[in-house]
Amino acid sequence: MEVDRKPTREPQRRLNNAMREVVKKEVLKLLHAGIIYPVQDSEWVSPIQVVPKKGGMTVVKNQNNELIPQRTVTGWRMCIDYRKLNTATRKDHFPLPFIDEMLERLANHSFFYYLDGYSGYHPILIHPEDQSKTTSTCPYGTFAYRRLSFGLCNAPASF
Repeated sequence: MEVDRKPTREPQRRLNNAMREVVKKEVLKLLHAGIIYPVQDSEWVSPIQVVPKKGGMTVVKNQNNELIPQRTVTGWRMCIDYRKLNTATRKDHFPLPFIDEMLERLANHSFFYYLDGYSGYHPILIHPEDQSKTTSTCPYGTFAYRRLSFGLCNAPASF
């Protein structure tokens, strides 16, 4: 990750009590796993945001008795808003392959493996000089990632 612009320190975002609990559980899980560590001071600080996890679809009636499809919310997910860091980051020039080409390559194989984003991104170490750029802030402190975080612009190509 190479940053060409002036670092920014963004403030925390306001969270209600339910969202605070989500952040607390996620921070404790990441700390326990050694994926993040507390930071006292960093030039780059990004805020944490809590977004709804989308479930399946359901149909509800509106005030005119019309049936309207609506997504159900199954919980909350903690995300880090790396938009300012991503705009200042030099982009990798390794484009992701087209999905149809990948499926064609898999067509004649009988065994497949499933990777989720959590276990896929976190085994990749971030260079120690760049770890402080991944610093995020929440009501429980500021933390930097030792391992690749979802939301960084070059993460999918590294993954």
